[in-house]
Amino acid sequence: MEFKANPKLDAALSALENDMIETLQRWVRVPSVRAERSADNAPFGADVRRALDVAMEDIARLGMKPRDIDGYACDAEIGQGENPLAVLAHLDVVPEGDGWDHDPYGAEIVDGKMYGRGTGDDKGPGVAALFAMKAIMDAGIELHRPCRLILGCDEECGMQDLEYYEEKIGLPDMGFSPDAEFPLINTEKGIVQMKLVGAMDDERLISIACGTRPNVVPGTAVAVVSGDWREQAADAFDVEDEDCSIETELEGSNTKIVVTGVPAHASTPDQGKNSAKMLIAVLRKLGLGGAPIALLDEAAGEGAYGVNLGIAGSDAVSGPLTINLGLLFVEGGKISVTFDCRYPVFFDDRTVTGTVAKRLAPAGFVMEPCHASHPHHVPESSELVTKLMAVYNGITGTQSKPFAIGGGTYARHLKEGVAFGMMFPGEPELAHQANECIDVANYIKAARIYAYAIVALCA
Repeated sequence: MEFKANPKLDAALSALENDMIETLQRWVRVPSVRAERSADNAPFGADVRRALDVAMEDIARLGMKPRDIDGYACDAEIGQGENPLAVLAHLDVVPEGDGWDHDPYGAEIVDGKMYGRGTGDDKGPGVAALFAMKAIMDAGIELHRPCRLILGCDEECGMQDLEYYEEKIGLPDMGFSPDAEFPLINTEKGIVQMKLVGAMDDERLISIACGTRPNVVPGTAVAVVSGDWREQAADAFDVEDEDCSIETELEGSNTKIVVTGVPAHASTPDQGKNSAKMLIAVLRKLGLGGAPIALLDEAAGEGAYGVNLGIAGSDAVSGPLTINLGLLFVEGGKISVTFDCRYPVFFDDRTVTGTVAKRLAPAGFVMEPCHASHPHHVPESSELVTKLMAVYNGITGTQSKPFAIGGGTYARHLKEGVAFGMMFPGEPELAHQANECIDVANYIKAARIYAYAIVALCA
């Protein structure tokens, strides 16, 4: 497929640039972190509901007809015909966390970058796709296959939104999710989150609090131990990394130990520095925490590939298995640990979970029932991949190829779905991290790619 520029489409895109930027700022300024149901039409809390309302107002303002799917999602469609192309984005975000140099919900633009939680994951891509559709309308391009934008509200916490949408409306067969990286991701590893619980056998370890979500490498871990361990804890911390630190404080007769690492997305745990693992190592060196802490340090304390857990492996399609120790809590004499594992296409999730359960059983850990999101793969020879790659390579002047990731996007909910942008090669991965931001010029460029992609597949 040869790429050809469309002057009318490019002119329409150019005229919408300022509106695109201001719209994204409005969306980012809503802190749409999932909370408890606040109303019948707010299953994920009031703030997520507010984000949905803001998005629907902008969709209507741009000349499309939004449809509210009971607060689980909304959608809007352009074009005529059957078998719509789905474009799947989400409005919910992970908690902001610590370490920001900018207001995480300020949408501030500094040196060509817009800062804020959700700018890249995934409000920015959602707005870019929306304005791609608007530009197609303004350019008068007729679509013989509809393009349906679906904005979900629970991507970060289990994707109940798309399950509800599938049950009530039905998902299209084919489409893409602008919720990852360019050039194109046609393979997603399987995902399984494993929670194990046990009993503490050392009363000196009073509590641990670490992590916000299993799919985030934890940036801060806090322990409270009985007695004065300030000097010994500092000596036991032997991590030589300027981004990592330990602080201790005496609180009455107890010592508070705070370990700071670097958060990252659980699909790329090697890009973060796991505070939970560093804290476990300190406690084990101090002889605190008994068998559960000792075994966790031995089995999960090193690396991000599950070697000491007995689950390491790789395949040629999707690459190596990765694992993130995302949550760690000790309270009331109980310990719980939650792992987020991304396993290759040809692995079996039951083998992975069974191996982990057996490895940690000697310290009394018991695994709770868990459900895997199975791997997803679309052949490179498919019409979807072929046309999207032709658009991307035509606009960027490259000869790029599809690749695999450990992340789980909405694309896996479609029979034939891929992840398509919006992060460009060479850009830093800031999803779920402090100072999440996007390059505004690349944001505008992505909207152009999405517009041409929709035309290629629908016109």
